[in-house]
Amino acid sequence: MPKPASYYRPANMSPVTPHLICRDAASAIDFYVRAFGAQEHGRMPGPDGKIMNAMISIEGGSIMLVDENVEYGMRGPQSLGGSPLSVHVYVADVDSFADHAEAEGAKITQPVADQFWGDRFCMMVDPFGHNWSFATHKTDLAPEEMGQAAEAFFKNQG
Repeated sequence: MPKPASYYRPANMSPVTPHLICRDAASAIDFYVRAFGAQEHGRMPGPDGKIMNAMISIEGGSIMLVDENVEYGMRGPQSLGGSPLSVHVYVADVDSFADHAEAEGAKITQPVADQFWGDRFCMMVDPFGHNWSFATHKTDLAPEEMGQAAEAFFKNQG
């Protein structure tokens, strides 16, 4: 019989948890709290004062953070010239969420708009170089409907 999740995973951790490397993790946490409504669950500083591990949650999803530490091969997006991934979060009102995040310093890279897959969606980059997408789900589409909507969308792009 499988063991319950509480046996092998702390109660406040998502089964899949992004672990962000930030040039200044303390400032990143403060930004995520202000701009994204994150809740901080703790910070563990190392002997040099840099954050060895910290955890926040956004909309119930856990995110771990650590300070950049080049000596151990941990480089953040600012050192790497950007990030190849994006953290995606569903929120109740993506329009007001994006407005607030932008006012706090996030750079909107794709403005909020309705998307063919049924979400109202936007993308942004935080001041630490991490890519984010946020959405509010609006419509459930059957696979055929989504295929037709995608076909129409891409046809109009040309």
